Amino acid sequence: MTAWAKDQGVEGTMITFLGDPRSELTDALGMVLDHPGPMSVLGNTRCKRFSLLVDNGVVKTVNVAASDDDPAGDNDPTVSLVEKMLQDLA
Repeated sequence: MTAWAKDQGVEGTMITFLGDPRSELTDALGMVLDHPGPMSVLGNTRCKRFSLLVDNGVVKTVNVAASDDDPAGDNDPTVSLVEKMLQDLA
């Protein structure tokens, strides 16, 4: 995660990259991507594409990029991208 943060230019900023290799946080947040379509390609369970706004430990906004016909959120991830998060912060 440190290398990814460095590559993205956010190392040492207020942005924190977190790994979840055993899907513990993913499961606790209810963000497990277990739809048979993506899972037939990915194999093991993954995390849904989402953004989470947390302020002093309180979840303020959850944005999940998924729909019935696009459970992985690949076709339209905009709800989970930075522009949406900036709107949520305003």
